[in-house]
Amino acid sequence: MPITQLNRDLLDLTTRTALDRASDLMRQMGRPLLLPEIALLSLLRMPESTAYRAIARLAETRGFKVAELEKDCETQARSREGRAANFTYLTDQNVTANLSDEMLIALDEARSIALASGEIYIATEHLLGALSQTGVSTAGMLQKRGATPTALASLMLDGVISKRNTTSDWVEEAQQGKLSPVFAREALLRDLVGLLSLAQDRHVLLVGPAGVGRRSLAMALAMLIAENKGPGNLKRVIEVSESAWLDNPTLAVQAGLRQAQHGVLFIPNIHRFFGPAARSEATAKELLKAFVQDGSSAIIIATTTDADYSDKLRPTTIGSNTQILNVPPATADESQKILTVLRPQFQSDYGLDIGDDAIKTAVTLASRYIGGQPLPGSAVQVLHRACAIAKSSVAGSSLLDNTQSPTASSQQPATTLDAEDVTLAISVMTGIPVTKLGADERSKYAQMTQALQQRVLGQDDAILSVSRAVKSARVGLKDPKRPIGSFLFLGPSGVGKTELAKALAEFMFGNDDALIAIDMSEYQKDDTINRLIGAPPGYVGYEGGGQLTDKIIKSPYAVVVFDEVEKAHPRILDILLQVMEEGRLTDGQGRVANFAETVIILTSNLGAPYLNDATLNFDQAKALAMGDVRGFFRPEFLNRLDEVIMFKPLPADVMARIMDLMVASEAKLAQARGITLEVTPVARQWMLSQNTEVGMGARPLRRILQRNVREKLADYLLTLDTPPSKVMVDADASGLVYHG
Repeated sequence: MPITQLNRDLLDLTTRTALDRASDLMRQMGRPLLLPEIALLSLLRMPESTAYRAIARLAETRGFKVAELEKDCETQARSREGRAANFTYLTDQNVTANLSDEMLIALDEARSIALASGEIYIATEHLLGALSQTGVSTAGMLQKRGATPTALASLMLDGVISKRNTTSDWVEEAQQGKLSPVFAREALLRDLVGLLSLAQDRHVLLVGPAGVGRRSLAMALAMLIAENKGPGNLKRVIEVSESAWLDNPTLAVQAGLRQAQHGVLFIPNIHRFFGPAARSEATAKELLKAFVQDGSSAIIIATTTDADYSDKLRPTTIGSNTQILNVPPATADESQKILTVLRPQFQSDYGLDIGDDAIKTAVTLASRYIGGQPLPGSAVQVLHRACAIAKSSVAGSSLLDNTQSPTASSQQPATTLDAEDVTLAISVMTGIPVTKLGADERSKYAQMTQALQQRVLGQDDAILSVSRAVKSARVGLKDPKRPIGSFLFLGPSGVGKTELAKALAEFMFGNDDALIAIDMSEYQKDDTINRLIGAPPGYVGYEGGGQLTDKIIKSPYAVVVFDEVEKAHPRILDILLQVMEEGRLTDGQGRVANFAETVIILTSNLGAPYLNDATLNFDQAKALAMGDVRGFFRPEFLNRLDEVIMFKPLPADVMARIMDLMVASEAKLAQARGITLEVTPVARQWMLSQNTEVGMGARPLRRILQRNVREKLADYLLTLDTPPSKVMVDADASGLVYHG
């Protein structure tokens, strides 16, 4: 007959420990089987277990001594024989113990007791109850001392000894002061109470992305009920442990519903139990049955996202038997209050004091730089990271102090988390340099024009126009729903349109990665709109999202460049009109991308021949170019733009300055290889003279530099046995020459 191994997932952690110790006792006694007496002896030697507390409680009320019970148990364990059950138990140390048939019966009975009490794991009190059942060899010594099944069940029913592993009651924890503090968003809590007060269809789905505070809203409800201010006759809010959902979701549903009688069962991410990827159809059926009921026995409050609700839940009976409560991200003010409420817990967990400036900075920088997660979740994540970095810094400093000589001065590191610590955490999380994040907003934007002029040459009028619009938005002089700025950049190729967009992204948001560039020549057909905002449900690529909306949802602070916008399909121009006017765009999955903190830049070559025409002055060229623009774009589209910005052709002196910048970049690359690169003015002038594509702006200079400096320098270095520490590039009648 084959031997079966006991499933350890049926046991809670304490029961596993008890059976591990029982296995050790079995070997110490030289017994071949794990008997009920050995299991009971293990429980009697575990004061930390609930079973021991039950025996101790009965010893007080029934007048017996635990030590005497332990002695009798050990005597019987050493003397009694048992029959093998063809079942084994594997300990944490990978040691196998053979179970006796009575031990297997006791474990099976313990499982029944656990399920009857609404638990899916066998706890030590359930095992003790099974060991006291008639028919098990330990029943006699327990029952004669008053430890009967009825007495033990009474202790569990009264909550004297039982500690729930499958579920927890937030209301009970709130009354005992054990529930984590939460900030109640009053408007949302009021709406939730109103939905729970309905006469029918009282089940509620909290819909919103992860991190907006759906769970905290349910916990705020529990605190309200604990203060006797809750809706109707609701007495409890039950949460099922995540391990129970993972181990046996069907039994977890049943246990949760049993415990939530006349109360609420909270189910996070309920969509995971539906759809093709769901583990068990039985779990979905149990949930559907619960939702069909009117909520008189147990009300379900569950969380999901908008996309998962539309895709997985709305088609089921859940869609017609629930109320929907949309949970939006918290505002910056609400997020600061939430972090203030959580501050004592952070301070206790990390052993740090947290200043008000740290909380404010965490909210401000998280909303700006942490993409893909809304407030308050992103701010909480940032504060955790900042505390961890600060704590490790303190620990490292303390370790360093311990290695110093006794005479060395040891200064205790600061234990207060401030704004600088939070800024450092954001820098670590995003890769944005600390200096970019730490600059004061007011002084930073006051110097915006000068900062952009250092990187973009020869386009001062364009820089001034962009700076004016962005500054106005930054001081609050704009519609809060619209983007920071919407611009149409016109001009010939290579004059700095894209470079200004990159410089703007680096200035406003810390680095060039905040630039989202979309080549509109790829969106000339009607069906390409799905690539931009995502395909609707039922179409190929639905779950992939849109190239534009996905990026904005993840990183709402960005500069978005629509390159060569005149090549896009007219329907896409309609979408851009909505973005510029409303500042929002809904993707194929129903998610809303918010453009209120973005800069929209459209680039176009319309009018470029006029702007490149040397026979026209700039005002004449500008007027002719605007004629082309008005002839192509509809008036309502142009009226949504903050400004149409013309880029001038680059004169010779600006081209020379751009060449200097490019040479400096090449020298920096060479310096990283240990070579000092020097390019003489004569060599620079020679390379400028090689530019035969004047209408292409500065772009040909990069190719000239690569072909005549980088590639030739590589060839030159390969001819030398030992690379020189310095290379000079000069020019003569034949071209560039190199000297080591």
